Amino acid sequence: MNYHLKPFGDNAVVIHGGDEINPQTQNLVQSICEILERQHEEWLIEYVPAYTSVTLFYDIYIASKLAKKHEPPFETVSRRIHELLSSYTTEQKIRQRVIEIPVCYGGAFGPDLSYVAEHNGLTPEEVIDIHSTGNYTVYMIGFAPGFPFVGGMPEKIATPRRKTPRLKIPPRTVGIAGKQTGIYPIETPGGWQLIGRTPIELFYPGQEPPTLLQAGDKIQFKPISLKEYKQWEVQSQ
Repeated sequence: MNYHLKPFGDNAVVIHGGDEINPQTQNLVQSICEILERQHEEWLIEYVPAYTSVTLFYDIYIASKLAKKHEPPFETVSRRIHELLSSYTTEQKIRQRVIEIPVCYGGAFGPDLSYVAEHNGLTPEEVIDIHSTGNYTVYMIGFAPGFPFVGGMPEKIATPRRKTPRLKIPPRTVGIAGKQTGIYPIETPGGWQLIGRTPIELFYPGQEPPTLLQAGDKIQFKPISLKEYKQWEVQSQ
C-alpha cells in the first residue's frame, strides 16, 4: 500500500493515497476506510474520506496514554496507522453498494438541460441518455450535508459552472459542473448546471448515518416522468 502521513492541526493526521483522482486511488481510500471501520480504535474520533486521502481525527488524551516513552501523540497515532495498514492486500474485497437514483430531467426541475445540450452539440434527449448511462462512483461527501461528489460522468456532457451562482437551489436537484455530476441534498446556493431532480431524500439528520450515499457507492441514474416523480413524492409522505 503506497501512502504517506501528514499532521493536520494538533489532533488529526492525513493519509495521502495519491495525487490523481482515479479508480485505483479511490479503491485505496476505500480500503483504508474498511480497515479503520473494522478495528474500532479507541483513539479514533472519526475519519473523513476524500478524493485521494483519508483524514483521521484522534483523541490526544487517549493517544498520549498509548504512547511509548516521550512519544508525541502524532507519532503514536502514525505508528498505529502503519500497523493497521500493514494488513492491506490487493485482494482485499471492498464493500460496494449500488444505489439507483430516479431523476426527472428537464422542465422546471432542470432549467439548464438545454444549455448543457447546446454547449456539447447535443439534444436534451441525448444528454439525458448519456447522463443516465454513466459509470458513477461517489468519491466523497462534502460542501453540504450529504452532497455527493460523483466521478464517472462521460466527458461528452461536461459543462462549465455558471458564471453567476444561483442563490437558492431546491433540495434533490441534480447538476453538472465540469466533468462531475452531483445532487444538492438541501436548499443551498450553487453554481452547477441544473438538469433534473430526484424524489429521493439524501440527507436524514435524525438517522445514523445521516446520508443516503457514502463514499465508494456506485450510482445508477434512472430517468422518470413528471407523473412518476409526483407519485414517488406522494408515496414517500
